[in-house]
Parts: sequence; C-alpha cells; structure tokens
Amino acid sequence: MTRFPAWRVIAWMCAAHVASMAGFSVYATLLPRLQDEWGMSNAEAGFISGMFFAGYMAAVPVLTSLTDRVDARRVYLASSLVAAAALAGFALLVDGVKSAALLQLVAGAGIAGTYMPGLRALTDNIEGTRGQSRAVAFYTAFFGLGSSLSILLSGIIADSTGWRWAFALTAAGPVLAGLMVVRGLPPRRPERSHAQHVLDFRPVLASREVRPYILGYAVHCWELFGSRSWLVAFVVFAQGMQAAGETSAAWSAVTIAAVANVFGPPASIYGNELAMRHGRERLIWKAMLASGVLTCALGFVSFLPLFALAGLIMLHMCLVMGDSSALTAGVVTRASESIRGATMAVHSMLGFGAGFVAPLVFGVVLDLAGGKESPRAWGLAFTTLGVGAILMAGFIRSLARVGASRAEPS
Repeated sequence: MTRFPAWRVIAWMCAAHVASMAGFSVYATLLPRLQDEWGMSNAEAGFISGMFFAGYMAAVPVLTSLTDRVDARRVYLASSLVAAAALAGFALLVDGVKSAALLQLVAGAGIAGTYMPGLRALTDNIEGTRGQSRAVAFYTAFFGLGSSLSILLSGIIADSTGWRWAFALTAAGPVLAGLMVVRGLPPRRPERSHAQHVLDFRPVLASREVRPYILGYAVHCWELFGSRSWLVAFVVFAQGMQAAGETSAAWSAVTIAAVANVFGPPASIYGNELAMRHGRERLIWKAMLASGVLTCALGFVSFLPLFALAGLIMLHMCLVMGDSSALTAGVVTRASESIRGATMAVHSMLGFGAGFVAPLVFGVVLDLAGGKESPRAWGLAFTTLGVGAILMAGFIRSLARVGASRAEPS
C-alpha cells in the first residue's frame, strides 16, 4: 500500500525530476559559443555531447539494477551528488575538449542514477497497472520540461555572467532533487531479485513482452538526443541565412529550442493516453513514422522564414516525444516486479547508448558533407536521425498486424 496519495507522489517526483535536470542541457545550449572559444570541429563538439550519454550508458546497468536490491532513494541521492559535482567541476576546471568530455562522462553517470531509479521509486509507490502507466507518462514527459528549463536557465545565466556560472549555478538542481526524494518518499525494501547478480540481464532479454519496447526506445533516443544536442546550433545556422531584419531577440536560438521542448511533455502524456485506449503498438509506429519523416526533412528547410522553421521545430519535438511515454510505460507495466530494475536498466542503457552515438554521427556527417555552413550538410545530418525511426515504425507495425496491439489492462 502507498503511504501517500498517488497524485502527491507523482507531483513530488516530477518536481524532483525537473530539478535534477537543471544542468542537463547546459552544454548543448552553449555549444555554439564553446565551439568558437575552443576552436572545436563539429566532430569534437559531437564527441563531447556523446560522452554524457556514454557515462549514462556505462553507469545505468549497475545503478538501476541496484534498485532490485536496495532502496531506490539511496541510489538517487548518491547519484544526484555526483551529477552536481560534475557540473561544478565543469565550471571550475574545464579548458578544452578533453576535460569537457571527462566531466560530461561523470555528469552522465550521475543522471543515470536519478532518471530510471527515480522512476522506480515512483512506480513502487503507485498501485495498479493503469495508475503506474500514467505515473510513467507524467514522469518521463517531464524530462522534456526539465530540458526546456535547463536551456532557458543556462542561456540566461551565460548571457549575464558567462558560461562557467551557467554550469556552477545549475549544480544546485541535482542536490535539491536528491534531498526531495529522500525526504518526500517512504523507505522501501525491494523483493528478492531472480537474477543471480546485479548485471544478470538474461531474464530481461528472455522476455518477449518487453523486447519491442526496449528496441523502440533505443531508436527513439537516437532521434531525440541527436536532435536536442544540435538543435540550438542548427537554429543559429538558420538565423544566419535570414535576410537582414528578419530575426529578433524574441526568436533567439535558445528561446526556440526551449519552447520546442515545452511541447514535448503534453505530447508524451497524450500519446500514452491514446496508447491505453487504442493499442500501444499502433500509437508507437504511427508516431515514429511521422517523426522520422519530419526529422529527415528538417535539416533541408533552414531557408524557411524563421517563424515557419520555429513552427516545424515545435511540431518535430511533439512528434518525437509522442511515443516516449508509451514506450517506457510498456516496459514498466509489463516487466516482472522482481526484475523491474534490471528491465529498466536494459531499456535505459540501450536508449542512452543510442544517445551517445547519435550526436557524434551527426557531427561527423556535418563535417564530411560540407561543414556547419552548408545547408546540404545539415539536411544529411538530420537524415541520420530520422531514418531509424522510419524503419522501426515498419517493424512495430508488423507486430501490431499479427495481433500484438491491444488495450491496456486495468
């Protein structure tokens, strides 16, 4: 039985989730100015972005699987302190590619111990499949809100006090989040896991129920994080193509990226509601197909008037996020409770592993196709993000056709 009402647990954990992500988008937001200051190639800039996800991918199997054995709140608190230390270190120590990549690696490891362990702590305090599904939808949707606030906050701080202060001040967010989770949720002793050790993922890989969602989430993250990592830089490029007088401070690259990310949470929540009503696979393949097509096209339309391009970017983020909660809720609600942590670990490891590779591939393609001043290069780079979603949509659709699509159990 839960100690607190479900709505209170969900609201509290969503607020903590947003706070934990205060520093999540700082590097991506400040990428254009850091690239100029350090003289980085696009491949180097993408490498630093990818190192965050490499740290996440390396840490998440251990940290999330641990929640099958220890209280998820303890994992969350320790990891939030690691994330805060990485942000503070970035502000104090970074002077180029190597040091930036190292601290991005540590920051990713810190977030690995807050995102999925936080979701585990949330669902452990919610009863019933439908209740858990909605809790997952709100929590994962607030990832987009946290990203938006991180973009806005880091942009404002960097403009007024410099980029180092942007990293330093956002370090307070993870500390606050850790304290909120430890103080706001009751302690819990997990059931005994069926796995032999913390990295035993054989029971997860043997489950046909969760495999399609795990693979779909990896493709989703490839598209989402590759896009987010380069979105501000893309808008800066597009602004440079505008005729004199057609841009304004109100339509800055940071503002457009932040507002676009705000559209993600409601799209994700609504997508999960549609999935529960009309079939999870059906919703997922349609959302993936639509987002993949638009993502492939986005890089080729930088010549559009800025207001039109901003509208397409916002639609792009809605479509990309449309299947996010549906994928994660499918994993959480269909995984055995005794190995739920391990299942979420595999789910997140493959997803953020794709998030590690995607920004790097994007940057390499950008360099090879003509550089960041070439419209064709941006188009080809965005195509590397969207084509996977189109292919995965076909795979998920085939599952729906053989009867995998079904209404959510109550």
